[in-house]
Amino acid sequence: MRTILITGQGGTGRTTVAAATALKAAREGTRTLVLSADRTDTLGAVLGVRTGAEPVEAAPNLAAWRPDAAQRFRDDLTAFQERATSALDLLGATRLDAEEVTPLPGAEELALLRALRDAATSGPYDLLVVDLPPVPQALALLSLPEELRRYLRRLLPAERQAARALRPLLGRLAGVPMPAEWLYETAARWDVELATAEAVVGDPATTVRLVAEPGPAGADAVRAAATALALRGMRVDSLVANRVLPGAPKDPWAAALAAQQSKALDEWRGTYALHELPHLGRDPRGGDDLTALAVPGAGESGQPVEWPVTDHLTDDGVLVWHIPLPGAIREELDLVRRGDELVVSAGQFRRIVPLPSVLRRCTVAGAALREGELRVRFTPDPGLWPQGR
Repeated sequence: MRTILITGQGGTGRTTVAAATALKAAREGTRTLVLSADRTDTLGAVLGVRTGAEPVEAAPNLAAWRPDAAQRFRDDLTAFQERATSALDLLGATRLDAEEVTPLPGAEELALLRALRDAATSGPYDLLVVDLPPVPQALALLSLPEELRRYLRRLLPAERQAARALRPLLGRLAGVPMPAEWLYETAARWDVELATAEAVVGDPATTVRLVAEPGPAGADAVRAAATALALRGMRVDSLVANRVLPGAPKDPWAAALAAQQSKALDEWRGTYALHELPHLGRDPRGGDDLTALAVPGAGESGQPVEWPVTDHLTDDGVLVWHIPLPGAIREELDLVRRGDELVVSAGQFRRIVPLPSVLRRCTVAGAALREGELRVRFTPDPGLWPQGR
């Protein structure tokens, strides 16, 4: 199934573009689901239908869904309390009633991830359009499955689970209780759920569309977003420039704004697959307004982002890992080798990535940023890679 993730600066019309993209695909005969995690029903206001905890029909071939984060949070907490009964009793803890539970920060994002996973794996749809939060929150959301799985592997490694039969004996010998069976079962279930969500985000058929208003602030936001998304290994298939002023306004204030927009658009045309949406003079509402917006179609997903390793051992004695980071600024980049992982930071964004197997036997020899690509050089470690091999 094709998945289109739509994000951008706050207030740039991401929800409107998501709704228009989904409606266009539906009218072309594609079974489409548009998904949002907003607490307020912004998606429903744009589409002209009320959205909620279950998918509703917004138009022929189009369903809209806004998961109920509060209810899912209550269900998860209730299930956790039931499975941890013995531990809670030992601590003398008082259980919470579902009615008194309010969702913690981040519950909406977790609900959206689960809905994305469910829709992509079991829904009767050909296209999933996801109205994501603004870029910083969207990146945190998209990186969550990978990060949580990494934490689970560190906290509850698989080799510990192999010793389940010995835990009662070890507990008596050590004089302290060992982790209960349900803890490992829960961790395994979480790992499966997170792996499924991670697979959807990393699927070659999943792409990102950025929404921005042309101008200096929009240009800075797009550059930072493109770098951050590339760091996650995600491809931007198009940039939607929203609320573009038409023609040459006579009003001096509008003319100055139009000149700023024109400068930004000229820069974007040479870098992105650009689609310009005119300012309608009002907030789009309903099918007619959405149809008037010439959003890009679903199209093909294209080629996935690759981080290849090239062999320069014969000429230069190094292997080079190519990491595409369009828009990256040299002064904002940082690299740290930690065991078999590389910590890559680009401004406020960071990712910990496992080294390809061939590079684990090497040491870092240097790095350079050239033409929007970070090239990390590795030299073979003689102790792990003897000469002649």
